[in-house]
Amino acid sequence: MLDIKKVKKDFPILNQKMNDQRLVYLDNAATTQKPKMVIETITEFYEKYNANTHRGIYQLSEKATFLYEEAREKVRIFIGAEKTEEIIFTRGTTESINLVAYSWGRKNIEAGDEILLTEMEHHSNIVPWQLLAKEKGAILKFIPVDKEGKLNLDNIDQYFTKKTKLLALIHVSNVLGVVNPIKEIIAKAHMNNVPVLLDGAQSIPHMSVNVKEMDCDFFAFSGHKMLAPTGTGVLYAREDILEKMPPFQSGGSMIKEVTMENTQFEDLPIKFEAGTMPIAQVVGLGAAIDYLNSVGMEEIWKHEQEIVNYALNQVRTIDGVTVYGPKEKIERSGVVSFTIDGVHPHDIASILDEAGVAIRAGHHCAQPLLRALGTEATARASFYLYNDQKDVDQLVEAVNKAIKILK
Repeated sequence: MLDIKKVKKDFPILNQKMNDQRLVYLDNAATTQKPKMVIETITEFYEKYNANTHRGIYQLSEKATFLYEEAREKVRIFIGAEKTEEIIFTRGTTESINLVAYSWGRKNIEAGDEILLTEMEHHSNIVPWQLLAKEKGAILKFIPVDKEGKLNLDNIDQYFTKKTKLLALIHVSNVLGVVNPIKEIIAKAHMNNVPVLLDGAQSIPHMSVNVKEMDCDFFAFSGHKMLAPTGTGVLYAREDILEKMPPFQSGGSMIKEVTMENTQFEDLPIKFEAGTMPIAQVVGLGAAIDYLNSVGMEEIWKHEQEIVNYALNQVRTIDGVTVYGPKEKIERSGVVSFTIDGVHPHDIASILDEAGVAIRAGHHCAQPLLRALGTEATARASFYLYNDQKDVDQLVEAVNKAIKILK
């Protein structure tokens, strides 16, 4: 069991009030708060070690380079990758997916080829493939969701053809918290010689992830959703795939030699890290991983299961509220999406804000999924390791208040 009182003390932003109410932060699927350990690490970097990496032959630069590459090694271990060469730093999940679409996609996708996605995807795993498909004359296909928002996998073979060149899908839904059966899906894709890209933005902050065990070919995630600073992200890809991919961006750092006629690119992973990277933020990502390891990913996942099931049971009892997602008790990330009959989700969020409860309202960058579920927007409460049952109780009280005011 997590010591939530102790955990909450690690997050300075939670020690304040909003509208004279205790702040309850429930927008963790959008971004998470930062522990003192991460904040202090970034401050220390700027105060003691700030310099550019891989370039300077002086102590500050060597120290900055060490800390930057140490963070890469922490990421490698955290996700179970085999080599640090397979860890590419980016600005986030969106840039990681765009990197694959631009570099791998332009080289491997041709007219008439099929790219397989799902109706559950975040826009960042739809739009890059739409653009690539239009450019190349390729075809997008989607695995549908059922009425509860789970992928329809009863006959998964039907989605693969000889023209399928990539499967790109979300690991955990940012709208419903549904955890997809990734190993089963990836195994089926590989039986059809189809590589798989996983959007891990909503999985890696909450559960243990091992890319080798999952056997994915690409894995993309963001640092800011796992206690790290904004502007940090990771693309994992198998070394043999990365070796064959051209650079995504070009310029300084990612070169070995430039002549007037030609350029020789750096080895992995620097080949894909053009220009000055967000060095302090990456060091902060390393500190976030240290913090998560100190708490324990298994403990975090168990805690979230308790909180989300408690929240589901409480919210479902409120008259006039519709909760989206599977009704049966399953393992799911700490996400509860709901609507109130006759009330726009933005109005719900506004009333909850007055009660000190911060949630997200809208389409959550997943419009195809919401339309499949028969709605255009929901209110979404998303939980993390520093949330507890008192936070859920304050949420429920605020929802009841919103119903009285708005209806």
